[in-house]
Amino acid sequence: MNTLKLYRHPLSGHSHRVELMLSLLHKDHDLIDVDLLKGEHRSEAFLAINLFGQVPVLGDGDTVIADSNAILIYLASVYDTSRSWLPEDPVTAAEVQRFLSVAAGPVASGPATARLINVFGASNDKTTALDISRKLFDVLESHLQDRDWLVGGAPTIADVANYTYIAHAPEGDVDLGDYTHLRAWLRRIEALPGFVPMQDTAVGLAA
Repeated sequence: MNTLKLYRHPLSGHSHRVELMLSLLHKDHDLIDVDLLKGEHRSEAFLAINLFGQVPVLGDGDTVIADSNAILIYLASVYDTSRSWLPEDPVTAAEVQRFLSVAAGPVASGPATARLINVFGASNDKTTALDISRKLFDVLESHLQDRDWLVGGAPTIADVANYTYIAHAPEGDVDLGDYTHLRAWLRRIEALPGFVPMQDTAVGLAA
């Protein structure tokens, strides 16, 4: 049995970014599925490890970390001795944090929400989610025009945090066709040793 345990849902992009990071770090781990549709995340047992009732949660021995971005910071800090995934240089570290905020902000309210509507039947405003997605992708397309990664010259947890919901944006009816540099960035992440994909869902433009 592995020390690292990831409580996740297989269609959760937040869960996938942690699963991806674990794989990129080549860390053996157990996947423990939490049935969101049956409300398992609201059970007393699950709320004991995450009071917000959300996946993912990482268990590392006696240490329990909730929130996908917090888990990425933990994994990069503890298990990446080279500190390439979370650089210690203050300016670069601040840039990484900026893109973690992007993942928690416009990515979550844009492509993640649009996908949530199609995949899980959420009642959010689809028009608003699509508008946020397009504006975000316009900015990222420009940002990636002359660089390979979101921050610096090598992949960081900024790339991991933003990858999944952007890669699966077509499931929320967000077309990636016009975003040449953004799609090239996705392919670079997918070419990294240890990359693992998230399960596809045949909805929206991905149907």
